[in-house]
Amino acid sequence: MHPDHVPSWTPPADAGEQPRQVRRILRLFRPYRGRLAVVGLLVGASSLVSVATPFLLRETLDVAIPEGRTGLLSLLALGMILSAVLSGVFGVLQTLISTTVGQRVMHDLRTAVYGRLQRMSLAFFTRTRTGEVQSRIANDIGGMQATVTSTATSLVSNVTSVVATVVAMVALDWRLTIVSLALLPAFVWISRRVGNERKKITTQRQKQMAAMAATVTESLSVSGILLGRTMGRSDSLTASFATESERLVDLEVRSNMAGRWRMAVIGIVMAAMPAVIYWTAGLALRFGGPDVSLGTIVAFVSLQQGLFRPAVSLLATGVQIQTSLALFQRIFEYLDLPVDITERERPVRLDTVKGEVRFENVEFRYDDKGGPVLDGIDITVPAGGSLAVVGPTGAGKSTLGYLVPRLYDVTGGRVTLDGVDVRDLDFDTLARAVGVVSQETYLFHASVADNLRFAKPDATDEELHAAARAAQIHDHITALPDGYDTIVGERGHRFSGGEKQRLAIARTILRDPPVLILDEATSALDTRTEAAVQEAIDALSADRTTLTIAHRLSTVRDADQIVVLDSGRVAERGTHDELLERDGRYAALVRRDAQLRPTD
Repeated sequence: MHPDHVPSWTPPADAGEQPRQVRRILRLFRPYRGRLAVVGLLVGASSLVSVATPFLLRETLDVAIPEGRTGLLSLLALGMILSAVLSGVFGVLQTLISTTVGQRVMHDLRTAVYGRLQRMSLAFFTRTRTGEVQSRIANDIGGMQATVTSTATSLVSNVTSVVATVVAMVALDWRLTIVSLALLPAFVWISRRVGNERKKITTQRQKQMAAMAATVTESLSVSGILLGRTMGRSDSLTASFATESERLVDLEVRSNMAGRWRMAVIGIVMAAMPAVIYWTAGLALRFGGPDVSLGTIVAFVSLQQGLFRPAVSLLATGVQIQTSLALFQRIFEYLDLPVDITERERPVRLDTVKGEVRFENVEFRYDDKGGPVLDGIDITVPAGGSLAVVGPTGAGKSTLGYLVPRLYDVTGGRVTLDGVDVRDLDFDTLARAVGVVSQETYLFHASVADNLRFAKPDATDEELHAAARAAQIHDHITALPDGYDTIVGERGHRFSGGEKQRLAIARTILRDPPVLILDEATSALDTRTEAAVQEAIDALSADRTTLTIAHRLSTVRDADQIVVLDSGRVAERGTHDELLERDGRYAALVRRDAQLRPTD
């Protein structure tokens, strides 16, 4: 398959529509609305307690101290201490609950994105860099941690505090309240401008972080290091990474400094407001204005100072929310990816699979713009039979094999397993029925035993050993210092190509599928290693329906049926001897193969 054949996915036109996106974010918290309600109650209680303190202070200054009422003074002092204690307790509880809810939301997002990507077809991964995928899950969701863990609580807490404080300020003196809040609309406008600016920069920053992650993933893998060292490109790769990092430095600085001066002006003005209140009250008393007691002025300034923290925090929260929308948008893009390979609403489940495979007038194309990769394919492979598919590069051989396990879906005709369209089967049946051994063997950075048990998690040691013996790799494993506990290294680089292939074969034997797809399983091996692997493949193929995609024709001579593909169509079919007698395309391929491999 070639990536150019795959249509690139773009988000819907309204994906960036802010109101819709905000509603979608709020829906993430819906499963935890009970806990959030408790947080709301704690926030409300905390706000009421904190607002009560200035009133206790006013009574202390205007009544208890001037009138020498020590009993009242003691009660008021005790009330202020109790208020501080309750505020602290409520704050700890609401932080605990809100952080738990936020972390659960992040868990839900990570799981949803990972699950979505697990359902994507191979087409998606051929056009998407691995580092980009990792960045979405790690950097983007990680970048939202502050938003989902504390922003919701901060928003509710600060709104409640601001409303309660403003009401208390009005109750003390409405004229001073007007003076205090005169500049609030300008502050809100400034914070929205800053938020929009940071949102744009955040989008660029996350793209740059994804590009860096992709560079690291590709160049610092075992294969990347080998390529860089042998090509003498280590210095240039380092220089390229430094350039990427330099761009990120610029974006980080711009992100942190965006609107910083404007927000600093807001902070300066709000910090200066107590002086304005004292000045206003003093002028009012001097020129015969309304009489305001000292206790009222001190209490009002205390409330006004109390208003400063949640108001600034509320403006900062608004900026943070707008910035986080860029991260949410990138995550929602992945969650909205169209899944083109899905399970039926009521899929068919087969308890026993015999293994008959049919290709009935199969057509496949990667998109509507390109021509068909496969066209008019009609092939029947009886249960327990063997089919070999050969042909020139780009003929559609691997694509044909990948249609059986539904790594791709046909765009015309159908592929059946025991007479049932594979698109009608449930995923579990298909996974149990069809095994794939490809040229590129993938092994996890884990032990040999763990890699084998990936096919059958509950396999016993005896089953592992039996599968390894059948694949002719058991003796080599036991000769290692740690035996089956040996760590294979990233992508199995501790083992040779032939050893990795035999481990893959052992893994497939352990799964015991009735249908086997062998996709160029020996094409990258030398003649001697190929012979050893071929013996393991022969053991694996016994009594199974086998579809072999072959580049080296020496591996397919004993197949029950050989099909020659050319430009996506069946050009010839028959046994090895029948096709040689016809002296057509297959015979030409055999002669070419013999010239390339004279030792066969």
